[in-house]
Amino acid sequence: MTTEPHSPPRVKLVADDVTKRYWIEREQRDILALERVNLSVQEQEFVCIVGPSGCGKTTFLNMVAGLLPCEEGTLTIDGRILEGPGTDRAMVFQSASLLPWRTVFENILFGMQLHKKFSKQDMQDRAAHFIKMVGLQGTENQYPSELSGGMQQRVNLARALATDADILLMDEPFASLDAQTREFMQEELLKIWERAGKTVLFITHQIDEAIFLADRVFVFGTKPGRLKAEIIIPFDRPRSLKMKRDPEFIQITDKIWQLIEEEARRTGMILVD
Repeated sequence: MTTEPHSPPRVKLVADDVTKRYWIEREQRDILALERVNLSVQEQEFVCIVGPSGCGKTTFLNMVAGLLPCEEGTLTIDGRILEGPGTDRAMVFQSASLLPWRTVFENILFGMQLHKKFSKQDMQDRAAHFIKMVGLQGTENQYPSELSGGMQQRVNLARALATDADILLMDEPFASLDAQTREFMQEELLKIWERAGKTVLFITHQIDEAIFLADRVFVFGTKPGRLKAEIIIPFDRPRSLKMKRDPEFIQITDKIWQLIEEEARRTGMILVD
C-alpha cells in the first residue's frame, strides 16, 4: 500500500515590494511609512507581526484589509491584486467595537447582514454555531455592557468568523485585557483557529504572545517600516500555556527582543549608554 504525498501548502497572501507613504500637509512633505515589504502567508497559517512602535505594523494590516491603498508594490490574495475591502477578509480590532444597543446574538448577525450573502436562516444558524464555538452559550440575549472585556472580544471574534472570511486580520485584539484574561484568550484563540481553519495575520506588541500563537513571526524594523527578520516557531500544536516556560521558548523570546531593541537603539527610542 502506497501513501500519497501531502500536497504543498498553498500561498494565500503575498506582499511584493509593498511601500507606503503619508503626505504631511502642514510640512508639505511625505514620510516613508513602509519600504519594500516582501512576505507571504500560507493558507490556514497563523502569522504574527511584532516590532517597535511606529514600524508600520497596523499600516500594513490596514493595507491588507483594503482600508489603505497600496500605491507602490502589490498585495495579492489567491493571486488576485487587492483593490479595496472584500468579503474574503475580516478585521478584529483592539476594541471590540460592539453595537451597545444590540445583544450578543444581534451583534454577531450584524457582520453577516452587511455582506448580504447569507439567507436569514443561514445567519441565524451561523450565529448560533459561532456563539457555541467561542464559548458564549447563555449570553445570546445579553448586551455588551453586561459582559466582561474578554467576553466582548469573544463576540468580536465570533462576528468576524461568522462572515466566513478566508483571512482574519487581528490588530492587538487582547491589548486592553488584564494579563490573566489575555493568557486565557490566547489559548482559546488557538482552539478556535484550529477548528475554524482560517488564515490569521495577527499584530501584537507582546513577544511571548506572538511566539505562543504563531507558525511564523515577522519582525518589523522602523524608520522606515520594513521586514527585518522572519522567525519560524518550532513548537508542535496543539499548544498549552506551559510552553512559555520552555527554555527554547525563552531563547526565541530573547532573540526577538534583541532584534526589536536594536531598532529602538538605532532610531533613538532607547538612549545609547
